[in-house]
Amino acid sequence: MELKRSIGVIGLTCIGVGGVIGSGWLFAPINAAQHAGPAALLSWVICGVAVMLLALTFAEVCTCLPVAGGLGRIPFYSHGQTLAAAMGWTAWLGYVLAAPIEVTVMLQYLQGPLPWLSGSSASHGLSSLGIAFAIVFLAIMTVINAFGAALFARLNAGLTIFKVIVPIVVAILIIADRFQGANFTTSPSFTPMGWKGVLAAIPTGGVLFAFLGFRHAIDMAGEVRRPQVTMPIALCLSVLICLLLYLLLQVSFIGALSADELSKGWAQLESGHQLGPLGALAVALGMVWLSSVILAGAVIAPFGGALVATGSNARITLALARNGFFPSLMTRLSERQVPLNALLLNLALGIAAFLALPFQELVALNSSAITLSLTIGPIALLALRYQMPDIERGFRLPFAWPIAALAFVVATLVIYWSGWDNTWRLVLALVIGGLLFAAGQARSGNWDVDARNALWLLPYMIGLTLLSWLGGFGGGRDLIPFGWDILVGTVLALATLVWAVRLRLTRETFDERNPDLGPETGGER
Repeated sequence: MELKRSIGVIGLTCIGVGGVIGSGWLFAPINAAQHAGPAALLSWVICGVAVMLLALTFAEVCTCLPVAGGLGRIPFYSHGQTLAAAMGWTAWLGYVLAAPIEVTVMLQYLQGPLPWLSGSSASHGLSSLGIAFAIVFLAIMTVINAFGAALFARLNAGLTIFKVIVPIVVAILIIADRFQGANFTTSPSFTPMGWKGVLAAIPTGGVLFAFLGFRHAIDMAGEVRRPQVTMPIALCLSVLICLLLYLLLQVSFIGALSADELSKGWAQLESGHQLGPLGALAVALGMVWLSSVILAGAVIAPFGGALVATGSNARITLALARNGFFPSLMTRLSERQVPLNALLLNLALGIAAFLALPFQELVALNSSAITLSLTIGPIALLALRYQMPDIERGFRLPFAWPIAALAFVVATLVIYWSGWDNTWRLVLALVIGGLLFAAGQARSGNWDVDARNALWLLPYMIGLTLLSWLGGFGGGRDLIPFGWDILVGTVLALATLVWAVRLRLTRETFDERNPDLGPETGGER
């Protein structure tokens, strides 16, 4: 049974935008400003361009291979089972934590009007009843996704429109009431923390992870109508819409700050309100009614983000099962043509993670696990140019090598900028996944897993680990001067990209696996 292709351009764009706009819009403006001051605007632009480059590489890849759970399935075709296991595992691990994070945030916002949700839980600050409500919400999201991609897409489209409108209204009203252009050039300058602050704001100020939700559109590619048209339009629109929205929010926040709020410096900015800095500004400006609008957005946004994450994670699980990482039971589709077993598995694991891990650990592991999986886009783009040279592409990226190289370099540097504290978590996640993969192969007795084609990943991760440990970001030893560390990261990325493309599966091996694809390269059977 095939996945039903029922999602169009608008639906897929809403999935991408809905995945991006979660709870982050409330706190990302102050977090970025604390690291970079007014130059946080540059952080958003740099990150937006970097993510757009990655999206463009996936735009072509997904027109060639519009398969479900793309982040786990695409590397299977370009480099084989071992690399697909590594990339799919890191993506899956991050995804399974995403819904519990968003539900926790949603209930924390609701503690103001519903104080009985608040409790003494060291992990989440929820009462027993609050924890029960969180589990119920996780189950509701699973049920909605179980009714099929068409219903999910329609419901998510409505939620996404609301999620976009609320931040725009909030930002415009704040700008109209109080905007001080001097905040961008004084106190003490546009770049008070220098370029290091601008770059640090990308991973640690919430800028990067405000964008990463666009990946959900990649994972739904197996259920998209006319993927050759829908995928590139939806991916690019998702990134562009969210970039403009976050720039508007950042401008409104910086422009509305008073002299008293800036008196202690940008790094010491405080929100002083449960609904974050924008809620505090609304109250300070006398627009108390706007706080109710912000609260509604604060609840709907994470609910929608969790809904998208739940659907995407089921597709990643399906992809990993088709790769042989999970049992074949996870490949079965329900009568509504959705991976129901995968949804139920992820619900159980999501509840377990919610109950077992503190909130900050959930966030840190989610962030570090997802980052690596997106680097497969530039690599797969170039590999598929050799493996599928004759296929009709609905979208063909011009200047593929320069754009892919730049995208991979920036993705590598962003992982480095996330700091040592995130890098070691990423390495630990890969080690655990590798052990699980090896145990599964030992049980099956099958060691023909394309290990040679994944060899580039080992020196790449060793190099990244050493660079993060010796560098000056997020707990590093600060032994490599700023500037030189970027040069080292760039050389590491370029060398890795060239080697990774050379280690692609041969065209003969790729053709042997091609029967798994539909006649229009329109998804897997």
